[in-house]
Amino acid sequence: MKRKLYLLLPFFFIYASCIGNANKINESTSDNIMTETEVVELIKKVNSHWQSTHPGHENSFWHRAAYHTGNMVAYEVTGIEEYKAYSEAWSEINEWKGAKSDNKPEWKYSYGETDEYVLFGDFQTCFQVYIDLYNLDEGKDETKIARAKEVMKYQMSTPHVDYWWWADGLYMVMPVMTRLYKITGDRQYLDKLYEYFAYARDLMYDKESSLFYRDAKYIYPKHKTNKGLKDFWARGNGWVFAAIPRVLADLPEDNPHRSEYIQIYQDMAKAIADCQQEEGFWSRSMLDLEQAPGAETSGTAFFAYGFLWGVNNNILDKDTYKPVIDKSWKYLTETALQPDGSIGYVQPIGERADQHKNVGPDTTADFGVGAFLLAATEMAKYLK
Repeated sequence: MKRKLYLLLPFFFIYASCIGNANKINESTSDNIMTETEVVELIKKVNSHWQSTHPGHENSFWHRAAYHTGNMVAYEVTGIEEYKAYSEAWSEINEWKGAKSDNKPEWKYSYGETDEYVLFGDFQTCFQVYIDLYNLDEGKDETKIARAKEVMKYQMSTPHVDYWWWADGLYMVMPVMTRLYKITGDRQYLDKLYEYFAYARDLMYDKESSLFYRDAKYIYPKHKTNKGLKDFWARGNGWVFAAIPRVLADLPEDNPHRSEYIQIYQDMAKAIADCQQEEGFWSRSMLDLEQAPGAETSGTAFFAYGFLWGVNNNILDKDTYKPVIDKSWKYLTETALQPDGSIGYVQPIGERADQHKNVGPDTTADFGVGAFLLAATEMAKYLK
């Protein structure tokens, strides 16, 4: 009996050693993981800072609307009524509209920032927020979504399918259409959604890399990085990677195109994970750090949101993507987040990776804060 115990002792020591190493690994990886409560407090810090330093409201163009998409999920997680009121006030100032022209023959969908660009997706992002506020309204005030329905029904009545000619447009409008479907039950929203998406996919999606070019100007080999590589803009892909979860959340399980959206989402996840920097961020030019060196927050936050949502909804594998999530969260909370609650290292408004040379801790923007809030709310759900 003693001989058997002596023989077993080395195995006990090995087992104990493995347990000890596992505990050390858990300790080292858990150093940067917050509790759900801590993440919610972080959301409050960031969002309250933004709203207190931006008490006024401006128009409904995309970058302001993108912030409000983040504000609405922050309200969902925190229940702070001031957050909802902030988006309500912005919506009312903008008359629950995007671009405000009522002359349909002049409505345009090329790039433009004046009131005739009603069909331009950057002026339709706001509809996501209006619909969310409508859904929270016990009385279901139709005023809040009347313009959204008018604009999208008119758009769907046209023969055009080339409405989303830039990658950002997928985030701006795809979730509008699934939200309106959910309210109305009108399947035309889903059918047209796919037609417009298919056009965008065929134009900008690079199947070899499983990433999206920003628009037709940046498609390889017409456009290359200085090293001759394909130039995939992080924020552009971030918009797409964040759009698909917001679509899947409202898309019926039996929709014939659901599997294609999921497949592209999963393929993008693998491609995005493969080019994450060791510090947790993604280079503005995803495959060529030298093209636009330095940390960047907006693309990173959208990617973190996409990974977290996928894991939270059992579409992405947790074991595979946990290291990616951990590193991106570490970057977002230890580098992007500033002591006063502001979000830094946000590349300013533009359309390509190397457009801005100086992106630092003081470089912030409304859409970057919105992206951070999206990621943080999914992190709170992830930890719940």
